[in-house]
Amino acid sequence: VQLQASGGGLVQAGDSLRLSCTAFALDRAMGWFRQAPGKEREFVAVISRRGGVTSYSDSVKGRFTISRDNAKNTVYLQMNTLAPEDTGVYYCAAAYANPRTFCTPVEKTSYAYWGQGTQVTVSS
Repeated sequence: VQLQASGGGLVQAGDSLRLSCTAFALDRAMGWFRQAPGKEREFVAVISRRGGVTSYSDSVKGRFTISRDNAKNTVYLQMNTLAPEDTGVYYCAAAYANPRTFCTPVEKTSYAYWGQGTQVTVSS
């Protein structure tokens, strides 16, 4: 499974961005993680195989929305009201195959494939 993330950029606090992640095959739960300089990669959001269940970290809940279009093999992360603390490299990831349709893992170790990352920088 190859993942290609895009949509990052330099924005001001309060702005919005939409990240996209395309994959050759996408019948898995998909997640977004981010890594700020000097910090560990952290969970941001996840969506189940069919898109019926989502989960978010507390720091982005209410501001970010994850969605997917399985017909286009694409997962999105709509980021609103961005803040400087949202700065980092954002990675999309495909979870290990799991027959449970509503599986939404939040641990990095539950993900088998990772994209190359896209930089998001939010200035104050």
